[in-house]
This record gives sequence, structure tokens and C-alpha cells, in this order.
Amino acid sequence: MKICFVSSEAYPFSKTGGLADMAYFLPKSLNQMNIETKVITPYYRHMKKYADQLKYLGTKTVYVSYHEWVFNYYLMTYENIDYIFVENMHLFERDGLYGYDDDIDRFTAFDYAVLELFELINDYPSIIHLNDWQTGMIPYLLDQKYRQKNESYYKIHTLLTIHNLQYQGSFDKSFYHYFSDQFDYTYIHFESINFLKAGIERATKINTVSPTYRNEILTQAFGFSLDGSLYQRQNDLYGILNGIDEEVFNPEIDPLISQNYHIKNAIAKKKMIKKEILHQYQLKPDVDVPLVAYVGRLAEQKGIDLILQAIEDAVIFSDANFIILGSGNEAYENHIRYLTSKYPHRVANYIGFNEQVAHQLYAGSDLFMMPSQFEPCGLGQMIAMKYGSLPIVTETGGLKDTVIPYNKFNESGTGFSFANYSLYEFKEQIYAAIDLYINHKLVFNKLVRQAMKQDNGLSQVARSYEALYNKILEA
Repeated sequence: MKICFVSSEAYPFSKTGGLADMAYFLPKSLNQMNIETKVITPYYRHMKKYADQLKYLGTKTVYVSYHEWVFNYYLMTYENIDYIFVENMHLFERDGLYGYDDDIDRFTAFDYAVLELFELINDYPSIIHLNDWQTGMIPYLLDQKYRQKNESYYKIHTLLTIHNLQYQGSFDKSFYHYFSDQFDYTYIHFESINFLKAGIERATKINTVSPTYRNEILTQAFGFSLDGSLYQRQNDLYGILNGIDEEVFNPEIDPLISQNYHIKNAIAKKKMIKKEILHQYQLKPDVDVPLVAYVGRLAEQKGIDLILQAIEDAVIFSDANFIILGSGNEAYENHIRYLTSKYPHRVANYIGFNEQVAHQLYAGSDLFMMPSQFEPCGLGQMIAMKYGSLPIVTETGGLKDTVIPYNKFNESGTGFSFANYSLYEFKEQIYAAIDLYINHKLVFNKLVRQAMKQDNGLSQVARSYEALYNKILEA
């Protein structure tokens, strides 16, 4: 079995979110199971610093409509994973990864380039594992333009993983000639070209990154207008829960935190880390009140509106300290700065992203906010639990699948959850968590230990994908 993992971003070479992490974690785990896995990703501008480690594989020229796209391919082995980078200076060597006016050119070209590579190196995968809209046109191009080339293309299967259905790659339908001579409604959705719809229609199998999200996207509420297409493919649609790399996220060995700890000494060690954070960010220096954190994108989907409103109330009506790390929506960034200036000894921020600061906040916080509107999987809540920070989450998608809500009658649970995306319900859980921390410390500490015992490692994830790959090949 040969797997070609295709992603528009891949850690540590490019990253805007969790997709990049999975493009590193999953291939590494599959290779450890003796499943030959390569990663194909664009050569972005900051790849130049790895130039002396790259091996040139060859060049391909693709003629599409009035375009002539020339691609150079480079190989680099990183932690026993083979990464192949697709270079086209005009398309990919930019400051950012997405959000350009010519994104349809950039990722159409990338999808062609992926398929051209196999012929260039004479190495064809059993399955192309595609990820999100940027790779969504590959199954269509494979069917329409490449299978007839030779038998090796004909034997290729495809798996499309949807990490976030909200982002679909929608463009003006006038670009249809990039894909076919005649208008084809396989990739047309509401009179626009839709990369993700093309992938849903043509991929051999489809999966999402949690079982609950798999069921949610079949409904109008979470389907972002593609629920009809997904419903038609529901028998080919699977939910596989993501996981975290416990070699990277493990408080016992993490080099990025100031105190390493395990379950037995977590309470004392976490308090020492919290003391450092309170001092560094000039928060109220009381380690006996909870430190509540958020680490992630500042985007509407993540429930930042609820977080900002809840913090203002909680600062007034509780003793807790709050800290937010992230970047994104400028209005959110400014509001966070405003709260910090208004409550300088109760609210702190780090606008931007810093891996070491993030790890330190996971380790030093007591509670972790993640009140997402929807959440395909989410890694933040899993990392938080691994570090003994109890998540407060909406019961949606992967949050529902991973966080066991606190039950006061039998003291079970690994965090706190609420059913509806509601400020009232979110604040109710924040206050309940703060009260438990201050007035029922033994119970709170029990939940911390239960959270740290949760197994969200990658070995189970890799085994689930292996089972799906086998199902695809058997079919």
C-alpha cells in the first residue's frame, strides 16, 4: 500500500492551522506502521531556508487553457517522512498561503502538478489522500484527464478528508475551462465553481475528522449548503477522530515548559508554572484562584464573541484570571487589548502565535475555553486535557466526542460542556468550573487526573485510517 498525502500546508514547513499538524503527525504514524506514505505540498517562500537540503526531482510543464504552468519538484526527508515540494515562483512564493485573488489559478495548478508528478517519477500511489478544498479538484481531474493516460493512473483511488466544511474553494464559473471543455455540474454549486463539491462528488471515499461532525454536516444547520451532496454520498462518508502527537504534547518530556510533570505531581507543578505566568503577565499574583486560558485562532467560529463577553462578566463576579493567545480578526484583537487595558491585573494577552508560550499556557492554566460555534475536531481541548487544563466546550463536533462533561453525582468527567451556543450557558459553565476549583478542590483535582489519562494519541488515529484505506482498496 502506497499513500500520497496531499496538503496545502504541512508542519514544520507551512502552517495556518490544524491541517498542517495532521500533514505531519498522520504520515509519521503511518510510516511507523510500515505504510509507505509521502507528503506533497507547495513550495512556499520560506522554503528557501531549506534549499541546501532539497533534492531536485525534475520539471513538468502543464498547458491549461491559456496558461503554461511550469513546476519544479524537490524532495526532502524530514523525520523519516518524504516531502515533495511543488515549486512555481509566481504562484506560491508569497507572504501568505491563502486569500489571494488568483487562488483559483494557484490551487488548480497545484492539483494538476500533483497528478503530473506520478508520471515524472514513475511512482504511482495506491491512494491519494486529499485534504480540504485546495486539493478537491484532483479526483475530477484524475477521472477526466489522467485515467486514460495509462493503467497506473487508472488504479489510483482517492480519499478526501474534510477538515472544515465552511471553506469550500468557491470561484466564478467563467473559469470552467480550467477543468473541462464543456460546463460540468460536478464542480458547479450555486452557479460557482466549488472545489470541495468536486471532491465530494468524485472521491472514492470521504471522511471528516470526528464522528459527530460527520453526522452534523449531513444537516442544513452544519452542512454549509453542501449537505445535499454529502447526503448522496453518506454511505461513503466516515468520521475518524483526530489525535495529538504525544511526543510533542506531553508534559512529562515537553522541553517548552518550565516544569515537567506527570499525573502524580501535576497539581503542585502546574501551580509553579502558573505562578510564573502570573508574574510574567502582571496578573493578580494569587495561585489559589483559577487561571483561565484560550489558545487558538481569533475567528468567529471559535466562539470568540462569547469569550470576550464572558470574560468581562467573570472579571467582575469572580476572582479568576484570564489570558488569551492568538491572532486573526482585527476587531477581536483590538477588543482583547481593550480588556487587558481595562483590567490589567486580571486579563492578559499575547496577540500572535508563539509555540513556547502556547505550551506554557496549556501547562499553567487550570481551565481552557473553547466555546466553538462548530468544531470539526479541535486539537486544543485534547492538548489542554493532556496538560491537566480542564476544557469548557460547546457540545459540538469533536468537542462532544472528546470531552466528558463533569457529573457532580459520581464525580466523572474530563471538563465542562454546554448544549447550545449561548452566552448564558457558557457563563454558567465558567462559573461552575471556577466554583469547583475554589470550593471543591479535591473534586477538581480528580477531574484533572481523569483528563490527563485520556488517550487521544495518534496510534489509534493511524489504525483507523489504515482500516479505511483497506476498505477503499477492497472496494
